[in-house]
Amino acid sequence: MAVPSQAMQQRGADGGNTSFEDLKTLIHGKLVEKLDLSRLGDLEGETLRREIRLVVEHLCDSENPLLNRSERERLIEEVLDETFGFGPLELLLKDNEVSDIMINGPKHIFVEKKGRLGRSDVVFRDNEHLMQILDRIVSKVGRRVDETSPMVDARLPDGSRLNAVIPPLALDGASLSIRKFGSNPLALEDLLKFGAFTPEMVMLLEGAIKARLNTIISGGTGSGKTTMLNTLSSFIQNDHRVITIEDAAELQLQQEHVLRLETRPANIEGKGRVSATDLVRNALRMRPDRIIIGECRGGETLDMLQAMNTGHEGSLTTIHANSPRDACSRIETMIMMGGVEMPIKALRSQFASAVDLIIQSNRLQGGPRKVTHVTEVLNLEQDTVIMQDIFLFVQDGIDEDGRAFGHFEATGVRPTFMDRLEQAGVRLPANLFAARRLD
Repeated sequence: MAVPSQAMQQRGADGGNTSFEDLKTLIHGKLVEKLDLSRLGDLEGETLRREIRLVVEHLCDSENPLLNRSERERLIEEVLDETFGFGPLELLLKDNEVSDIMINGPKHIFVEKKGRLGRSDVVFRDNEHLMQILDRIVSKVGRRVDETSPMVDARLPDGSRLNAVIPPLALDGASLSIRKFGSNPLALEDLLKFGAFTPEMVMLLEGAIKARLNTIISGGTGSGKTTMLNTLSSFIQNDHRVITIEDAAELQLQQEHVLRLETRPANIEGKGRVSATDLVRNALRMRPDRIIIGECRGGETLDMLQAMNTGHEGSLTTIHANSPRDACSRIETMIMMGGVEMPIKALRSQFASAVDLIIQSNRLQGGPRKVTHVTEVLNLEQDTVIMQDIFLFVQDGIDEDGRAFGHFEATGVRPTFMDRLEQAGVRLPANLFAARRLD
């Protein structure tokens, strides 16, 4: 952040010592006083921003004409961000290298760049300033955050996901976590270039989606599950009716026939909540070809499995788990936590008959994200779900920068669902599954 020049410390029009932040607050306050709201209602987008910019430029000249050009431009942009955008957050949201923003109170902001965490120079004036920006974000998507509802999930206009916890739960001021999803999400070619998987794996995954195999993407926090889900959804046929269900809408499907549904929290009276379970059950009545749940985390898990078993093949979802085997256990646990009383064998039978493929995405040491397992779910033998790995990532070590590296390999196992791919018109090379190291 630039150091204010002596001009910024000059006496302002009000006769007081004016720092950069004080000057910005002063100009923003006077801008609000000058705005003709009835006239502004007729303006939109860039036209409105240009009109406001002219007013801000005039205020800058009148309050502190000694600002140099770069300071003046910075001040104008920050006042505009306070007026139209999300204040200090705008600088981080516009930085394409930033993937995560973590705010621990108004003065402690951390960002992740290229897999590394570091502290940012960006700060808020105080907790009230931070709360104003948070209220602006959540109100745009019909959510609220206050003492009676101190936790919130929301999304930003570009699809980035936000979670916030405010006092009294957060002891050091409002705490925000923002997972950025740009307006141009990572495409298949980008993930191949970054080495998230190999072309051989892509051929199988594309065939699996086109042949309508039910697929679960599992992984830890920040491992790239949603990015992978967006990538796989690009293989869905355009004539399929797809219904997506999310807590905070972040999927960016390219198909024409997509119906997006979003859960709703309870209102201030504790009423009106619409859960993912409610939406899944309703979606079954809306003639979907495929159902995509952004993340299974509760009672909707059983409904998702039943939908996969009752004519909605090709459905996809994500789940937090450290391995394909853990994904199976997590699903069992979530179903039981939802209050469903079923024998373990019956639950595992549902899982084994519903799910065809598990894609495990992991974030390795130093930040690289890899598809570490492509695993087929076979059947239930006695009380055990039988699985087999088709492709694996094997870590070879850690480089001098502290980043994990390794290689992909085919296990030599030919999937049992190959006949389904062939019936769907998918032809894969005969040697695709030969045991070997993949470059």
